[in-house]
Amino acid sequence: MQLDLVTIVVTDYDEAIGFFVDVLGLELVEDSASSTTDGRPKRWVVVRPARAQTGILLALADGDAQNRVVGQQTGARVGFFLRVDDFDAAVTRMRAADVEFVGAPREEAYGRVVVFRDLCGNRWDLLGPAST
Repeated sequence: MQLDLVTIVVTDYDEAIGFFVDVLGLELVEDSASSTTDGRPKRWVVVRPARAQTGILLALADGDAQNRVVGQQTGARVGFFLRVDDFDAAVTRMRAADVEFVGAPREEAYGRVVVFRDLCGNRWDLLGPAST
């Protein structure tokens, strides 16, 4: 058994692809035409870190209920965790792209961490190895 996909509700497919691929460094795995359960066109967009099994389905908000959760999918708490090998390079790349950080990077028993917001406002932990 494995967790295949998790969904992040977004307001624009192409902006979301740009953020997750160009800013965070994930790979675009799939971007294909699809349709909603009632036949309207949509896209099936999946990104994931290189060598990862689990992907992120970038789902376009559809209707009032979904629009209300954009950026608040986990009730304003950190709900997503991205582990990187080169923490400093990731932070530098993200700062250059004007990613919003919540606080400064810090050392914890499990390594380095800093909270950031994705393009919709969801809170993430960026995790890296401890400083040497």
